[in-house]
Amino acid sequence: MKLLKYSFVSIVVAILLTIVACADLDENVYSDLPFDSIDTSDPEIIDAFMGEALAQFRFIYWNWEGYFDLNEECTDTYMTPKRPNGWGAQYIQMHKHTWNAAYSSHLDVLWTFGFNTIGYANSTLDIVPDSGFIQAQMRFLRATTYYMLLDVFRSVPLLTTMDLPAGYLPEQVTPDSIFSFCVSELNAIKKDLGTRHIHGYANRYAANMTLAKMYLNYNVYFEQNDNSYYQKALDEVNEVINEGGYSLAPNYLDNFKQEISSSPEVIFAIPLDATRAAHNYLVNKCLLGSGAAAFGYEGSPWNGSCAVPQFIDSYNANDNRLSYTWTGGPQYQYNKATNTPNDPTMPAISFTEDDWSGTGKLNYSKRVHSIDNPMAYTQEGYRFIKSEIVPGSVGTYGNDVAFYRLADAMFIKAECLLRLGQDEQIAADLITEVRTRSFDNEADATRTIDDLKGGSVYPYGHQEYTSEGFNTWSTFVSTDEGGDDIILGGLLDDLAWEFVGEHHRRQDLIRFKMTDGRNVFNGKSWFCKDATTETKYNYFPIPKMALDANMNLKQHEAYDGVGD
Repeated sequence: MKLLKYSFVSIVVAILLTIVACADLDENVYSDLPFDSIDTSDPEIIDAFMGEALAQFRFIYWNWEGYFDLNEECTDTYMTPKRPNGWGAQYIQMHKHTWNAAYSSHLDVLWTFGFNTIGYANSTLDIVPDSGFIQAQMRFLRATTYYMLLDVFRSVPLLTTMDLPAGYLPEQVTPDSIFSFCVSELNAIKKDLGTRHIHGYANRYAANMTLAKMYLNYNVYFEQNDNSYYQKALDEVNEVINEGGYSLAPNYLDNFKQEISSSPEVIFAIPLDATRAAHNYLVNKCLLGSGAAAFGYEGSPWNGSCAVPQFIDSYNANDNRLSYTWTGGPQYQYNKATNTPNDPTMPAISFTEDDWSGTGKLNYSKRVHSIDNPMAYTQEGYRFIKSEIVPGSVGTYGNDVAFYRLADAMFIKAECLLRLGQDEQIAADLITEVRTRSFDNEADATRTIDDLKGGSVYPYGHQEYTSEGFNTWSTFVSTDEGGDDIILGGLLDDLAWEFVGEHHRRQDLIRFKMTDGRNVFNGKSWFCKDATTETKYNYFPIPKMALDANMNLKQHEAYDGVGD
């Protein structure tokens, strides 16, 4: 009976959600719904609605081409180049910043599952009491999803109930309306969220974090220069740091294990499970097939994504986060006896395709020819391994996501202090504290005020190798830009080293500016992406499938008619 109830409720809510996503605009989606017959006092019914909302939020993040890809593929750290086995297409557009109004990959996912999440949350809120833990959880999830939609699309529909007239088609509201709604909601529910640390559920400190993120990026969203919002962000993270009861995990990688409920640093997590809620596909997207043996991994990776070479060059050689995050160079068999991945005392992994090193062994090169011209050859590029690869498993599919963690709150505090010109030594001390666990030498971990306020060490500029052949390198460098002109460039570097692969980088690159007024996201070149004066890339077009489904939606002026 329990399964039947869950199935019925899922069908009902799925029908309700066609109000946002279905292309059949003439269907009266309410005409046959026995909604009044649902026993809304039944805890199982409420659990079903709530569970579906949480599930859809997972899909936002880890559905194919989801939120992770959206915030990483277009940045200066991580990419998926064209390869001999067929990768390319939409990933090249993301890397080069050449998307237009016709682009749908990476956008359809956030739009569809974002509004699915909102729809299920609204359905839950329509039947639960006006206060309490469940109500607060759903309002948090809805507000956080709207924050993500605002960040990516700016102007979107605002829906707060599923009790709507037949045939209703929502209209977009202004970005400031979305912003104000989220702020109001998150402040209203802090008390009901409580302060307990429950893995997979939000507490008031998770609400603080979403608010802090919104305030931190306010000037980007509204093209302002209002320092008061940095003070607001500072107030939110001070509450997290001073009252939340969180502490930095002793080991950096504790935050990226398959199961992270024991990490004292994680503020809000998206729980996954390899059997019942499997999503995270990173190990397969990044590693080469034979490279699985270096980690005792029993799956068959697809050889796609890798590091932008210039980002690897930016690391301090003594920063352990380089080896924690990326694997490069010769690859060796996993040592089962000592539980050591890529162990140099074990036999090297044989591999002869595109054998650039001439050894007949698997050897990931730091250098990559290009994103698409000619391509990245088979062994090119360091591979992302930050998310734990469990020996004997068939994927990272069950790995939890640390959506917010204490280090993020500490970085926000440091950034706000620097932007406000307040307590700058405290800002430097916070960054040093986060870095300390990743360096063997305390002196290497220390960051000064001048370090953070100075330029970036990232070697920006267009850089690719255009010659055909995996062992032929002909360098083409169109620009040699460096990072000296980036305001707070040192802090921007530290954000990358600490948070690469954590849905951070796109937002950070947009927020940080150069001395000529452009942001780094548009104004700098890296690898095969060229600098531009365009600002429309700060956000994305409304997906075509959404415009086709709802005649009330309007495309952003900057994208309107481009690439239709």
